Amino acid sequence: MTDSISYPDATQLAVPFFIAAILIEFLWIAIKKRGGRYETRDAVTSLIMGAGSVAEGIVLGFIAWGFFMLLWQITPLDMGTSIWALLICFVLDDLRYYWVHRFGHRIRWVWASHVNHHSSQHYNLTTALRQTWTGTFTFMMVVKAPLVLLGFHPALVLFCGGLNLIYQFWIHTEAIDKLPRWFEAVMNTPSHHRVHHGRNPRYLDCNYAGVFIIWDKMFGTFVPEQDDERVDYGLVHNLGTFNPLRVAFHEWLGIWRDVTQPGLTWRQRLAYAFAPPGYSHDGSRETSEGIKARYLARHPEQKGTPGFEG
Repeated sequence: MTDSISYPDATQLAVPFFIAAILIEFLWIAIKKRGGRYETRDAVTSLIMGAGSVAEGIVLGFIAWGFFMLLWQITPLDMGTSIWALLICFVLDDLRYYWVHRFGHRIRWVWASHVNHHSSQHYNLTTALRQTWTGTFTFMMVVKAPLVLLGFHPALVLFCGGLNLIYQFWIHTEAIDKLPRWFEAVMNTPSHHRVHHGRNPRYLDCNYAGVFIIWDKMFGTFVPEQDDERVDYGLVHNLGTFNPLRVAFHEWLGIWRDVTQPGLTWRQRLAYAFAPPGYSHDGSRETSEGIKARYLARHPEQKGTPGFEG
């Protein structure tokens, strides 16, 4: 079994592309007066969040790497480094991403790390860079464990994860409308991902795909962008701040405040950490299911339409 396999850091190599694409999008919006909007403070916050995420990876990346290499030592399988191994790993890693992303919206502990990515009320290419500083603490690295145990070298798994993130960069834009139907049917696109960033009741908790939208269609979480309902970007309760520290840590502090309330049972304390976002022991808040139900109570004619089919 080979231990000394290395792949380039795909995301670092893509940085010049990221910068060029942001400049092109900015100029396109400025000249065409359509396709989104840039707000300086918002964009700067996103860039700072991206830099902080890179720093976290440098400082704490050894934890995930050590865990994966430990698994690599005990697995009897070795898929090798062929192009077929890379392609299979890429597809399976995208399935892994779908579930981690879904957990990130349905488990508050993971949402505390992911929420910052949804905190912008704009949708442009800088939003793609608004990444977490606390991903290591969610322990979602364990979801990559099956890939290593199946015989994919940790370096290959991380390389495929980097390619996945690079793909997702370009879908964070309003400058690209819907693409050909065959492409929209299989791949994640700006249209599909705009929906994912919406705070509209219809658009909550859907379109978790990274690269292949087929996962959402397979698992019943796909909602198409509606021509008659523009996406309203941001959080159900927006932060109202551009402070990167608050963006990065506000939900972790919220968990701490909720879990340490006096008079709660241990089950309630655990639920504040691991139940879906919006859980409250006294019903004073709403989960996404509650928000959708309240909307349907006011608009019963919408029942059975995309996003309200459950």
